[in-house]
Amino acid sequence: MTAATTFTKPPLAWPIILFMAAIHIGALFALLPGNFSWSAIALMVFLHWVTGGLGITLGWHRMLTHRSFQAPKWLEYFFAFCGALACEGGVIEWVGLHRNHHMHSDQELDQHNSHRGFWWSHMEWMLRDTPAKNEVERLTKDINQDPFYVFLDKYFLPIQIAFGIALYFLGGWSFVVWGVFMRLVLVYHCTWFVNSATHKFGYRTYESGDQSTNCWWVALLTYGEGWHNNHHAFPHSARHGLQWWEIDSTWMVISVLQTLGLAKKVRLVEGRS
Repeated sequence: MTAATTFTKPPLAWPIILFMAAIHIGALFALLPGNFSWSAIALMVFLHWVTGGLGITLGWHRMLTHRSFQAPKWLEYFFAFCGALACEGGVIEWVGLHRNHHMHSDQELDQHNSHRGFWWSHMEWMLRDTPAKNEVERLTKDINQDPFYVFLDKYFLPIQIAFGIALYFLGGWSFVVWGVFMRLVLVYHCTWFVNSATHKFGYRTYESGDQSTNCWWVALLTYGEGWHNNHHAFPHSARHGLQWWEIDSTWMVISVLQTLGLAKKVRLVEGRS
């Protein structure tokens, strides 16, 4: 039997299901003519990069989870705050779950094990009470006592609500619909494609002990995260796109920060720069 046929799914997590349903329904209001404006779309694109690129990809993933580089504490906190605006849960839980994924990638203890199917690894796993959450405290001892990270972990939803109110006063309901709801939906699914599509579609350069792949279109959507087979082969590398054609815009940002003296102890694959 395969893992997909023998796996017993954990109970549904109804608060998360209702939250995700509300966010996706809110995004549908973008279809109403009164909520359309080019300025709102431009805002969404910019915030997608700030929250999904600088926040999740650069901040939560490469900087905090894998410690692929170090930044001054004020800049580290800034990137972490940008990630909190992506509303992908608390930063401590996110980091812990991702570290758990790397410890058990595509194995029984991996919460989004790709052997359980595309839908499971894309989003169903988070709609259930995954046992992997029990490992978060043990895997995040480097950040789970930091008051700032505890604050972001506990109050990411009120922060998003306050952000939405600020956008309303800045540009009305169109800014809320596009800058919060539509932006969150797009950032969510882009992030989730790294768990699902890059364990199914694309090519494999390295034997990484799992099903991870390099997928060009996911890399474009996620600022370089789609070079996932490279990442699983060298998880602590700040650079994921290891070939000249593997565009990694997050690595470009880290390179600029390094030139400015704001990124130090940058970790790379030996023999590459």
